[in-house]
Amino acid sequence: MVDVLSDEIEQFVRTVGPDPDETLAEMDEYAREEGFPHVGPEVGGVLRLLARLTDAERIFEFGSGYGYSAYWFAEALPENGEIVLTEVDEDELEMARDYMAQGGYDDLAQYELGDALEAIDRYDGPFDVTLIDHQKHRYVEAFEAVREKVPTGGVVVADNAIAAGIIEFDKLQELIETDATAAEIDANEHTEGIADYLEHVTTDPAFETVLLPLGEGIAVSYRVE
Repeated sequence: MVDVLSDEIEQFVRTVGPDPDETLAEMDEYAREEGFPHVGPEVGGVLRLLARLTDAERIFEFGSGYGYSAYWFAEALPENGEIVLTEVDEDELEMARDYMAQGGYDDLAQYELGDALEAIDRYDGPFDVTLIDHQKHRYVEAFEAVREKVPTGGVVVADNAIAAGIIEFDKLQELIETDATAAEIDANEHTEGIADYLEHVTTDPAFETVLLPLGEGIAVSYRVE
């Protein structure tokens, strides 16, 4: 897997960025001990900043794991705000509930066990910030499912836009920079899914997208119209 940032730069970014509270530090330690993939504090700080910059009141997550990104988001929400966590693993969702409660954010959270693409249909918009961080081959589907619920000035963030254990960066780069197809270069469905997503959002005239090389890469799409 490609290293998005060197260890030295990653540590420097973390040092300059916001300090995680005790609960987030505990969640970071869990990720280290269990080898659980999470966005990490350098991306978490950006997610919280995006929520603040958009004056977010409602947030939706496609894939929440044990609640790490949701916890960062929740710190920026007002008392009457709402964040919807979705997760197919019941144990992870229960962990998320416990951590959110530990931080005092349980009242802000809605917990949806099961397919996030089914959950989004049960919610009306608007969602000021959306995080897509589930099955890579379904990223475009997730974007389209939430697209009309994102207001002008809202943001959609996609994690693993550069790297992940299941993403082949050299093939991702080839898909993005050439006319090669996934079949021609034998790219797996996860790599193809990220390539399809990046092409999809960067060509959508209603959104302006930038790719930030933090964590495993995040694509930030701002709704301009």
